Amino acid sequence: MNKAQDNSAPAQAASAPSPCPWPLKPVISRTSILWMALALLLLGWTGWNVEMPAMLRLSAEGLADAAGIREQSQVGSGFRGMVEKLFPPAISVRTPLERLPGLDRDNLPAFSYIDSKKESFDVRINYDTLEQHISVHREEELIEPYGYLLFVVRKMWESLEIGIWGTLLAVMLSAPLAFFSARNYSPHWAVYAAARSTVAFCRTIPELVSALFFVLAYGFGPMAGVLALGFHCTGFLGKFYAEDIENAERGPQEALFALGAGRLRVLRVAVLPQVLPQYIAYTLYILDRNIRMATIIGIVGAGGIGQELKGRWDLFHYSHVCTIMIVLFITIILLDMASARIRRNIIR
Repeated sequence: MNKAQDNSAPAQAASAPSPCPWPLKPVISRTSILWMALALLLLGWTGWNVEMPAMLRLSAEGLADAAGIREQSQVGSGFRGMVEKLFPPAISVRTPLERLPGLDRDNLPAFSYIDSKKESFDVRINYDTLEQHISVHREEELIEPYGYLLFVVRKMWESLEIGIWGTLLAVMLSAPLAFFSARNYSPHWAVYAAARSTVAFCRTIPELVSALFFVLAYGFGPMAGVLALGFHCTGFLGKFYAEDIENAERGPQEALFALGAGRLRVLRVAVLPQVLPQYIAYTLYILDRNIRMATIIGIVGAGGIGQELKGRWDLFHYSHVCTIMIVLFITIILLDMASARIRRNIIR
């Protein structure tokens, strides 16, 4: 009897369920429900402040107008009027010959010609006889069929140059800042704090605001645009580069440190090969962003196609604005294809 009891005791102990070593927390708790309710209230209040209900109402009316359910809407009328003004895009340039006093008729620009079909009428009244004298003047114009398109392409190339040099300036400034902003490589906490503060300060000021200051200092032109883009993007690249240095695999670094290698050698041999593909991705993204931002900062006089866009918009030349937007869209598409190919060739 005692042996039977002794044999059954281990069996009962083995069949007893063992406590789970990983306690599972409920996904939804009372606290999370309370925070979600507070977040919804905050979103509702801020949505009312930014007129989200009115936006939803106008958007619904515009969709109903597009589907033919509603006769007319504010959004539909606005988009139709905009499309009518934007298209067809402006490609040619017509310049009266009186504005071109030094034009050589035998040596016109490529693909251009002189048009003399435009007529103007000058009406004069003889107050003695009260008779009208109408004189007809035939105006001559220089027609450049692709003149405005070529002009926009040249301005777009200037924006590309501003974006490229702004990115190069940001890379050159952010590389040393990233080294000193990495906690595991900065030589002193004061240097680390100063580098982090510099990166944060560069990132805080938007390009448009810094472009205004650089325009005041350097004058109108692409110099202000390059400095504005380089100054702002130094903050982003410095932060991204430093975080990748801190998160790099520690094993190869510790092995080189154990062999007596210095910080710069360890950074070059053990860290840079790990972070280089990500650095390239960051830099290509900043380049793409800078080319688009070069259009915006040009509005305040920092060079590029933005100055032309602002001028045409102020003059209500919407067909010219359409041409600028088409060239900008094609440029961004080509740049995206090129950057994807570069990333693919380097990462593999």
